[in-house]
Amino acid sequence: MKKSELFLSILFLPLDWITLVLAGITSYYLRFSALASLRPIIFELPFTQYFFTLAIIALIWLPIFALAGLYSASSKREFAKIFFAVTGGMMGVILFIFFSRELFSSRFIILAAWLLSIFYVWIGRKIFRVIWKKILIKAKIFQKIVCLGSGKLAENFVEIISKNPILGYQIVGWLKNPLDLNENFLKEKSRQIDEIILLDPSLGREERWRLLSLADDFHLPFKYLADPFDAQATNIGVETLLGLPLISIKRTNLEGWGKVAKRIFDFIFATLFLILLSPLFLILAIIIKLDSEGPVFVRLKRVGEKGEIFFLLKFRSMIKDAEKMKKDLLPYSERKGPLFKMKNDPRVTRFGKFIRKTSLDELPQLINVIKGEMSLVGPRPHEPEEVAHYEKYQRKLLFIKPGMTGLAQLSGRSDLPFEEEAKIDLYYLENWTIWKDFEIILKTIPLVLSRKGAE
Repeated sequence: MKKSELFLSILFLPLDWITLVLAGITSYYLRFSALASLRPIIFELPFTQYFFTLAIIALIWLPIFALAGLYSASSKREFAKIFFAVTGGMMGVILFIFFSRELFSSRFIILAAWLLSIFYVWIGRKIFRVIWKKILIKAKIFQKIVCLGSGKLAENFVEIISKNPILGYQIVGWLKNPLDLNENFLKEKSRQIDEIILLDPSLGREERWRLLSLADDFHLPFKYLADPFDAQATNIGVETLLGLPLISIKRTNLEGWGKVAKRIFDFIFATLFLILLSPLFLILAIIIKLDSEGPVFVRLKRVGEKGEIFFLLKFRSMIKDAEKMKKDLLPYSERKGPLFKMKNDPRVTRFGKFIRKTSLDELPQLINVIKGEMSLVGPRPHEPEEVAHYEKYQRKLLFIKPGMTGLAQLSGRSDLPFEEEAKIDLYYLENWTIWKDFEIILKTIPLVLSRKGAE
């Protein structure tokens, strides 16, 4: 999903709510004003009470719209989706009125609201899409793409994209020989590119894998024109542009709305946890200051989403200037792979051993989650020196934000070999759901209390 399409999908939420409310208000006006003389009003329904109920119903309908696929990038069969979503929502309202035994004798308002909701939502989206495209063109906000390939298909594609800015794309590079795409080119232009599109369906599988690997290294979406065999595949995303099938390699469900849902989930629960645990934060801070010299918190350099560096917050569990001693202790690491682990680390303070064992030292990471640098659930955050030793496939872990807890931590906390940890985290990345995050958080609590596998 393009950034502009994702933002448009988000804007559709308030737009749909407004159009649903307007449909309800119009129905009320028609019954109590415009058509009141044709049919006497035999019941009272104050507008304030009606509007309050209407606003809540419209809000409840939005998840129904989401389930109907109305917040995906595609606008295909939109009218049918709106029809079924509004009809399903209205059936829910009718059933609620029936089972609650509430007296609501205006069948006209129900019927009018149903028809007007379908029309208002549909026409509102149509108008908004036209306005949105004009805004993007005027603001010169385009999805910047690099095209790879030559031949008639590629030439037609590039020509149409170049002449039709309303499509929302801008070509920032066209390499007629796809094999000209290399690390030097991407190092120079990666920040100017939003995605790479291969326009040569005849390119060999090996060459395509090399291009995909390059795109992965620079965290860029990769699409290619489908041949008939590719179009039948089910583990990839297929979309059309200019009537041509484009294959999108699906790295994770944490793209588009999945990413938005996870961010909302993280922000709400991290804020809630931080408020509830604030008295504990104060107690721990006092004990840390009394136990040893140094600050309450430490800021540790870590690699986050897309390889971005951020500073992870922890309660200090080591003596002052402990990082300077790490180089001398590396030969004593007890863990295979790029991660440093030492059971009886001489740098750990007396109270530091306790907060590490109970994982209390990690609580300040809630602030990192609220800031958007981390997630509640995700791969373990690693140091730049450790990430430098990642195998190529392990770099896929950088597609998403690191987490305070994760599937790998549940499988062995810090005792797990790094290679196994990476495989488990990759499985999480490829099979993410919001319910999986709930499950991991719930399972983390008893695991922490048991102190199994903690440092």
